[in-house]
Amino acid sequence: MMTQRLRQYNFVVSLVISAAHLSLPAVSAFTFPAATKTTNGIRSHSTSNFSSASSSPPSALQMSTLNIQWFRQTDLRLHDNPAICRTVDLSLGKAEKQPVGAAPTTKSSPDGILPVFVFDTERIYGSDTRSELGCMKCGPRRAQFVLDAIADLRSNLEKRGSGLIVAVGKPEKVLAEIADAASPSLLNVVCQEEVCSEELAVDKAVRSELAKKVKKSGKFNFETVWGSTMYDPDSLPFDGDVAGIPDTFTPFRNKVEKACQIGQPLDIPKDEHLALPKGIKSVVNQPQCSLSYLPTLADLGYSAQDIESVESVDSRTAMPANYKGGETFALARVQDYIWDKDLLKVYFDTRNGMIGSDYSTKFAPWLAHGNVSPRYIARECRKYEQVRVENKSTYWVVFELLWRDYFKFFAKKHGDGIFYQNGILGDRSHGNKRKWGMDAKQVKAWKEGMTGYPLVDANMRELAATGFMSNRGRQNVASFFTIDMNMDWRYGGDHFEETLLDYDVHSNWGNWCSAAGMTGGRLNRFNIVKQSKDYDFGGDYVRLWCPELKDVPDKYVHEPWQMSEALMEECGVKIGPGRDYPSPIVNPNVQPRIMNNGGGGRGGRGGRGRGGKQGGRGNGRNGQRRDNNPNRGKGQKQDMKSLKVGTYKFD
Repeated sequence: MMTQRLRQYNFVVSLVISAAHLSLPAVSAFTFPAATKTTNGIRSHSTSNFSSASSSPPSALQMSTLNIQWFRQTDLRLHDNPAICRTVDLSLGKAEKQPVGAAPTTKSSPDGILPVFVFDTERIYGSDTRSELGCMKCGPRRAQFVLDAIADLRSNLEKRGSGLIVAVGKPEKVLAEIADAASPSLLNVVCQEEVCSEELAVDKAVRSELAKKVKKSGKFNFETVWGSTMYDPDSLPFDGDVAGIPDTFTPFRNKVEKACQIGQPLDIPKDEHLALPKGIKSVVNQPQCSLSYLPTLADLGYSAQDIESVESVDSRTAMPANYKGGETFALARVQDYIWDKDLLKVYFDTRNGMIGSDYSTKFAPWLAHGNVSPRYIARECRKYEQVRVENKSTYWVVFELLWRDYFKFFAKKHGDGIFYQNGILGDRSHGNKRKWGMDAKQVKAWKEGMTGYPLVDANMRELAATGFMSNRGRQNVASFFTIDMNMDWRYGGDHFEETLLDYDVHSNWGNWCSAAGMTGGRLNRFNIVKQSKDYDFGGDYVRLWCPELKDVPDKYVHEPWQMSEALMEECGVKIGPGRDYPSPIVNPNVQPRIMNNGGGGRGGRGGRGRGGKQGGRGNGRNGQRRDNNPNRGKGQKQDMKSLKVGTYKFD
């Protein structure tokens, strides 16, 4: 049984697959490979005044100061980006302890900034860059999303007279070789601060490589700047800031909403402050590391089969039409959803839908990659409330963003605990502790949407085909995998890490840990059949993704195993092993052993959604819902019960 933290595996894998990855030729000796993640805090954190001897040959350019803005996977935007604002501040000579975004400065002529992004093909990208559980660290669909986001970021920088160095390799090697080639007296490297161990390991590697490469007479300053949440960690109203947050969401929410304020989004720096350093083009201009280079999926190490699998978009996708990664599309989606289509006012009623692009905001993929700021979205919600309407729906989008904040703070507090099989609870005894199963065939059936439970299968097929799944679907498939199937929950989290367009390390692993009951709260089981009838009333969603069930009557579409052989023959579908659609992978009439007192309960993410007893049947695709809420999703039989409306404030 594995006891080590799940996300440490890829370091072993990288040793095996180096031949599949690209390396960069030298600027004086460019040889690049991979990346990971940081720590946390509202203030910028820095390592400074390091120097070391270097035996590398003299460079063609000798600059006094080089300010590198290192973009990570999670901050690919210009608006409300505290890290790039800090890089500009350093370029302008701003004192270190002045707050990010404060009015500049004393320098008459800025040093310029050098934006850099590195595709890490040893720890993140490529068909062979896998976890020890077998999944890709980043599937090709999300990799293409990042490629689009980088192309958009470069375009937006170029429109402002700047540019973006793009490279393939290890960030620590790329950054160190750029510094070595430029040979500055002072090197500043600034990036967004992250909190998980892979990212922190990369930060450590960057510091180490910079110390080796900076000239004996030179110095460097490495800073990480918080910038990915609505609320700043230092403003949290708990003893010890993040370390003191509750391990359940509701008390966190209540206290934060009462005591804290959301910071105003930062403006994009002036064009002249984003200018590139003079002479840098002649220093950084290699085939796979330059202001014009952009790799393909093949360059990143994806196989022809993987590339082919994402070349087209499934027509059934719930993602917006013609979507792509990047700040430009992200801001357009916010404008479209909130203002043009005027959907914010009905979000609460429609958010549990599963078909179409507008039942929910679909902001998640762009939030996950930092293409749009959560503070920007919250501010747009406040503007909407001021000029159109304020109701539960307008608040609920900000409420969802608070969940996102919470999971990042939770990850910072508990570190690798969110990746362990026993979660943050460790080896101590607790009510949800159990012996986890691991059946490769059952895990494969779950991944491929062949469990025999139509709602689970439809959602898993949607994920495989599009990279997206509704929040309602995620709660159900996670509950089913961890409770009904009793499979090691980390295999579910690992699969989501590979396949989700909107993969976010904190939300993904925090949610899976919670779904497994490994965060200390109650174990929330979703009754799949009841959920199917409550949220896919009439079976439209199941029929969309499980076409073999298209002619099954409404009465049986969520329980096809109940049909007689004669009815199966009439419907043109055979249910059972080796037939058109499988029998249930677990017995629907047997309660999971972990549920001591019977099934059901509030589920998924801190009480959103209900389980409960099986019951009810759809009134058919042409039937009437039980009441007349015109805003509710088509397949939703009843309105959600939920927490009361809260509040949020801005600085």
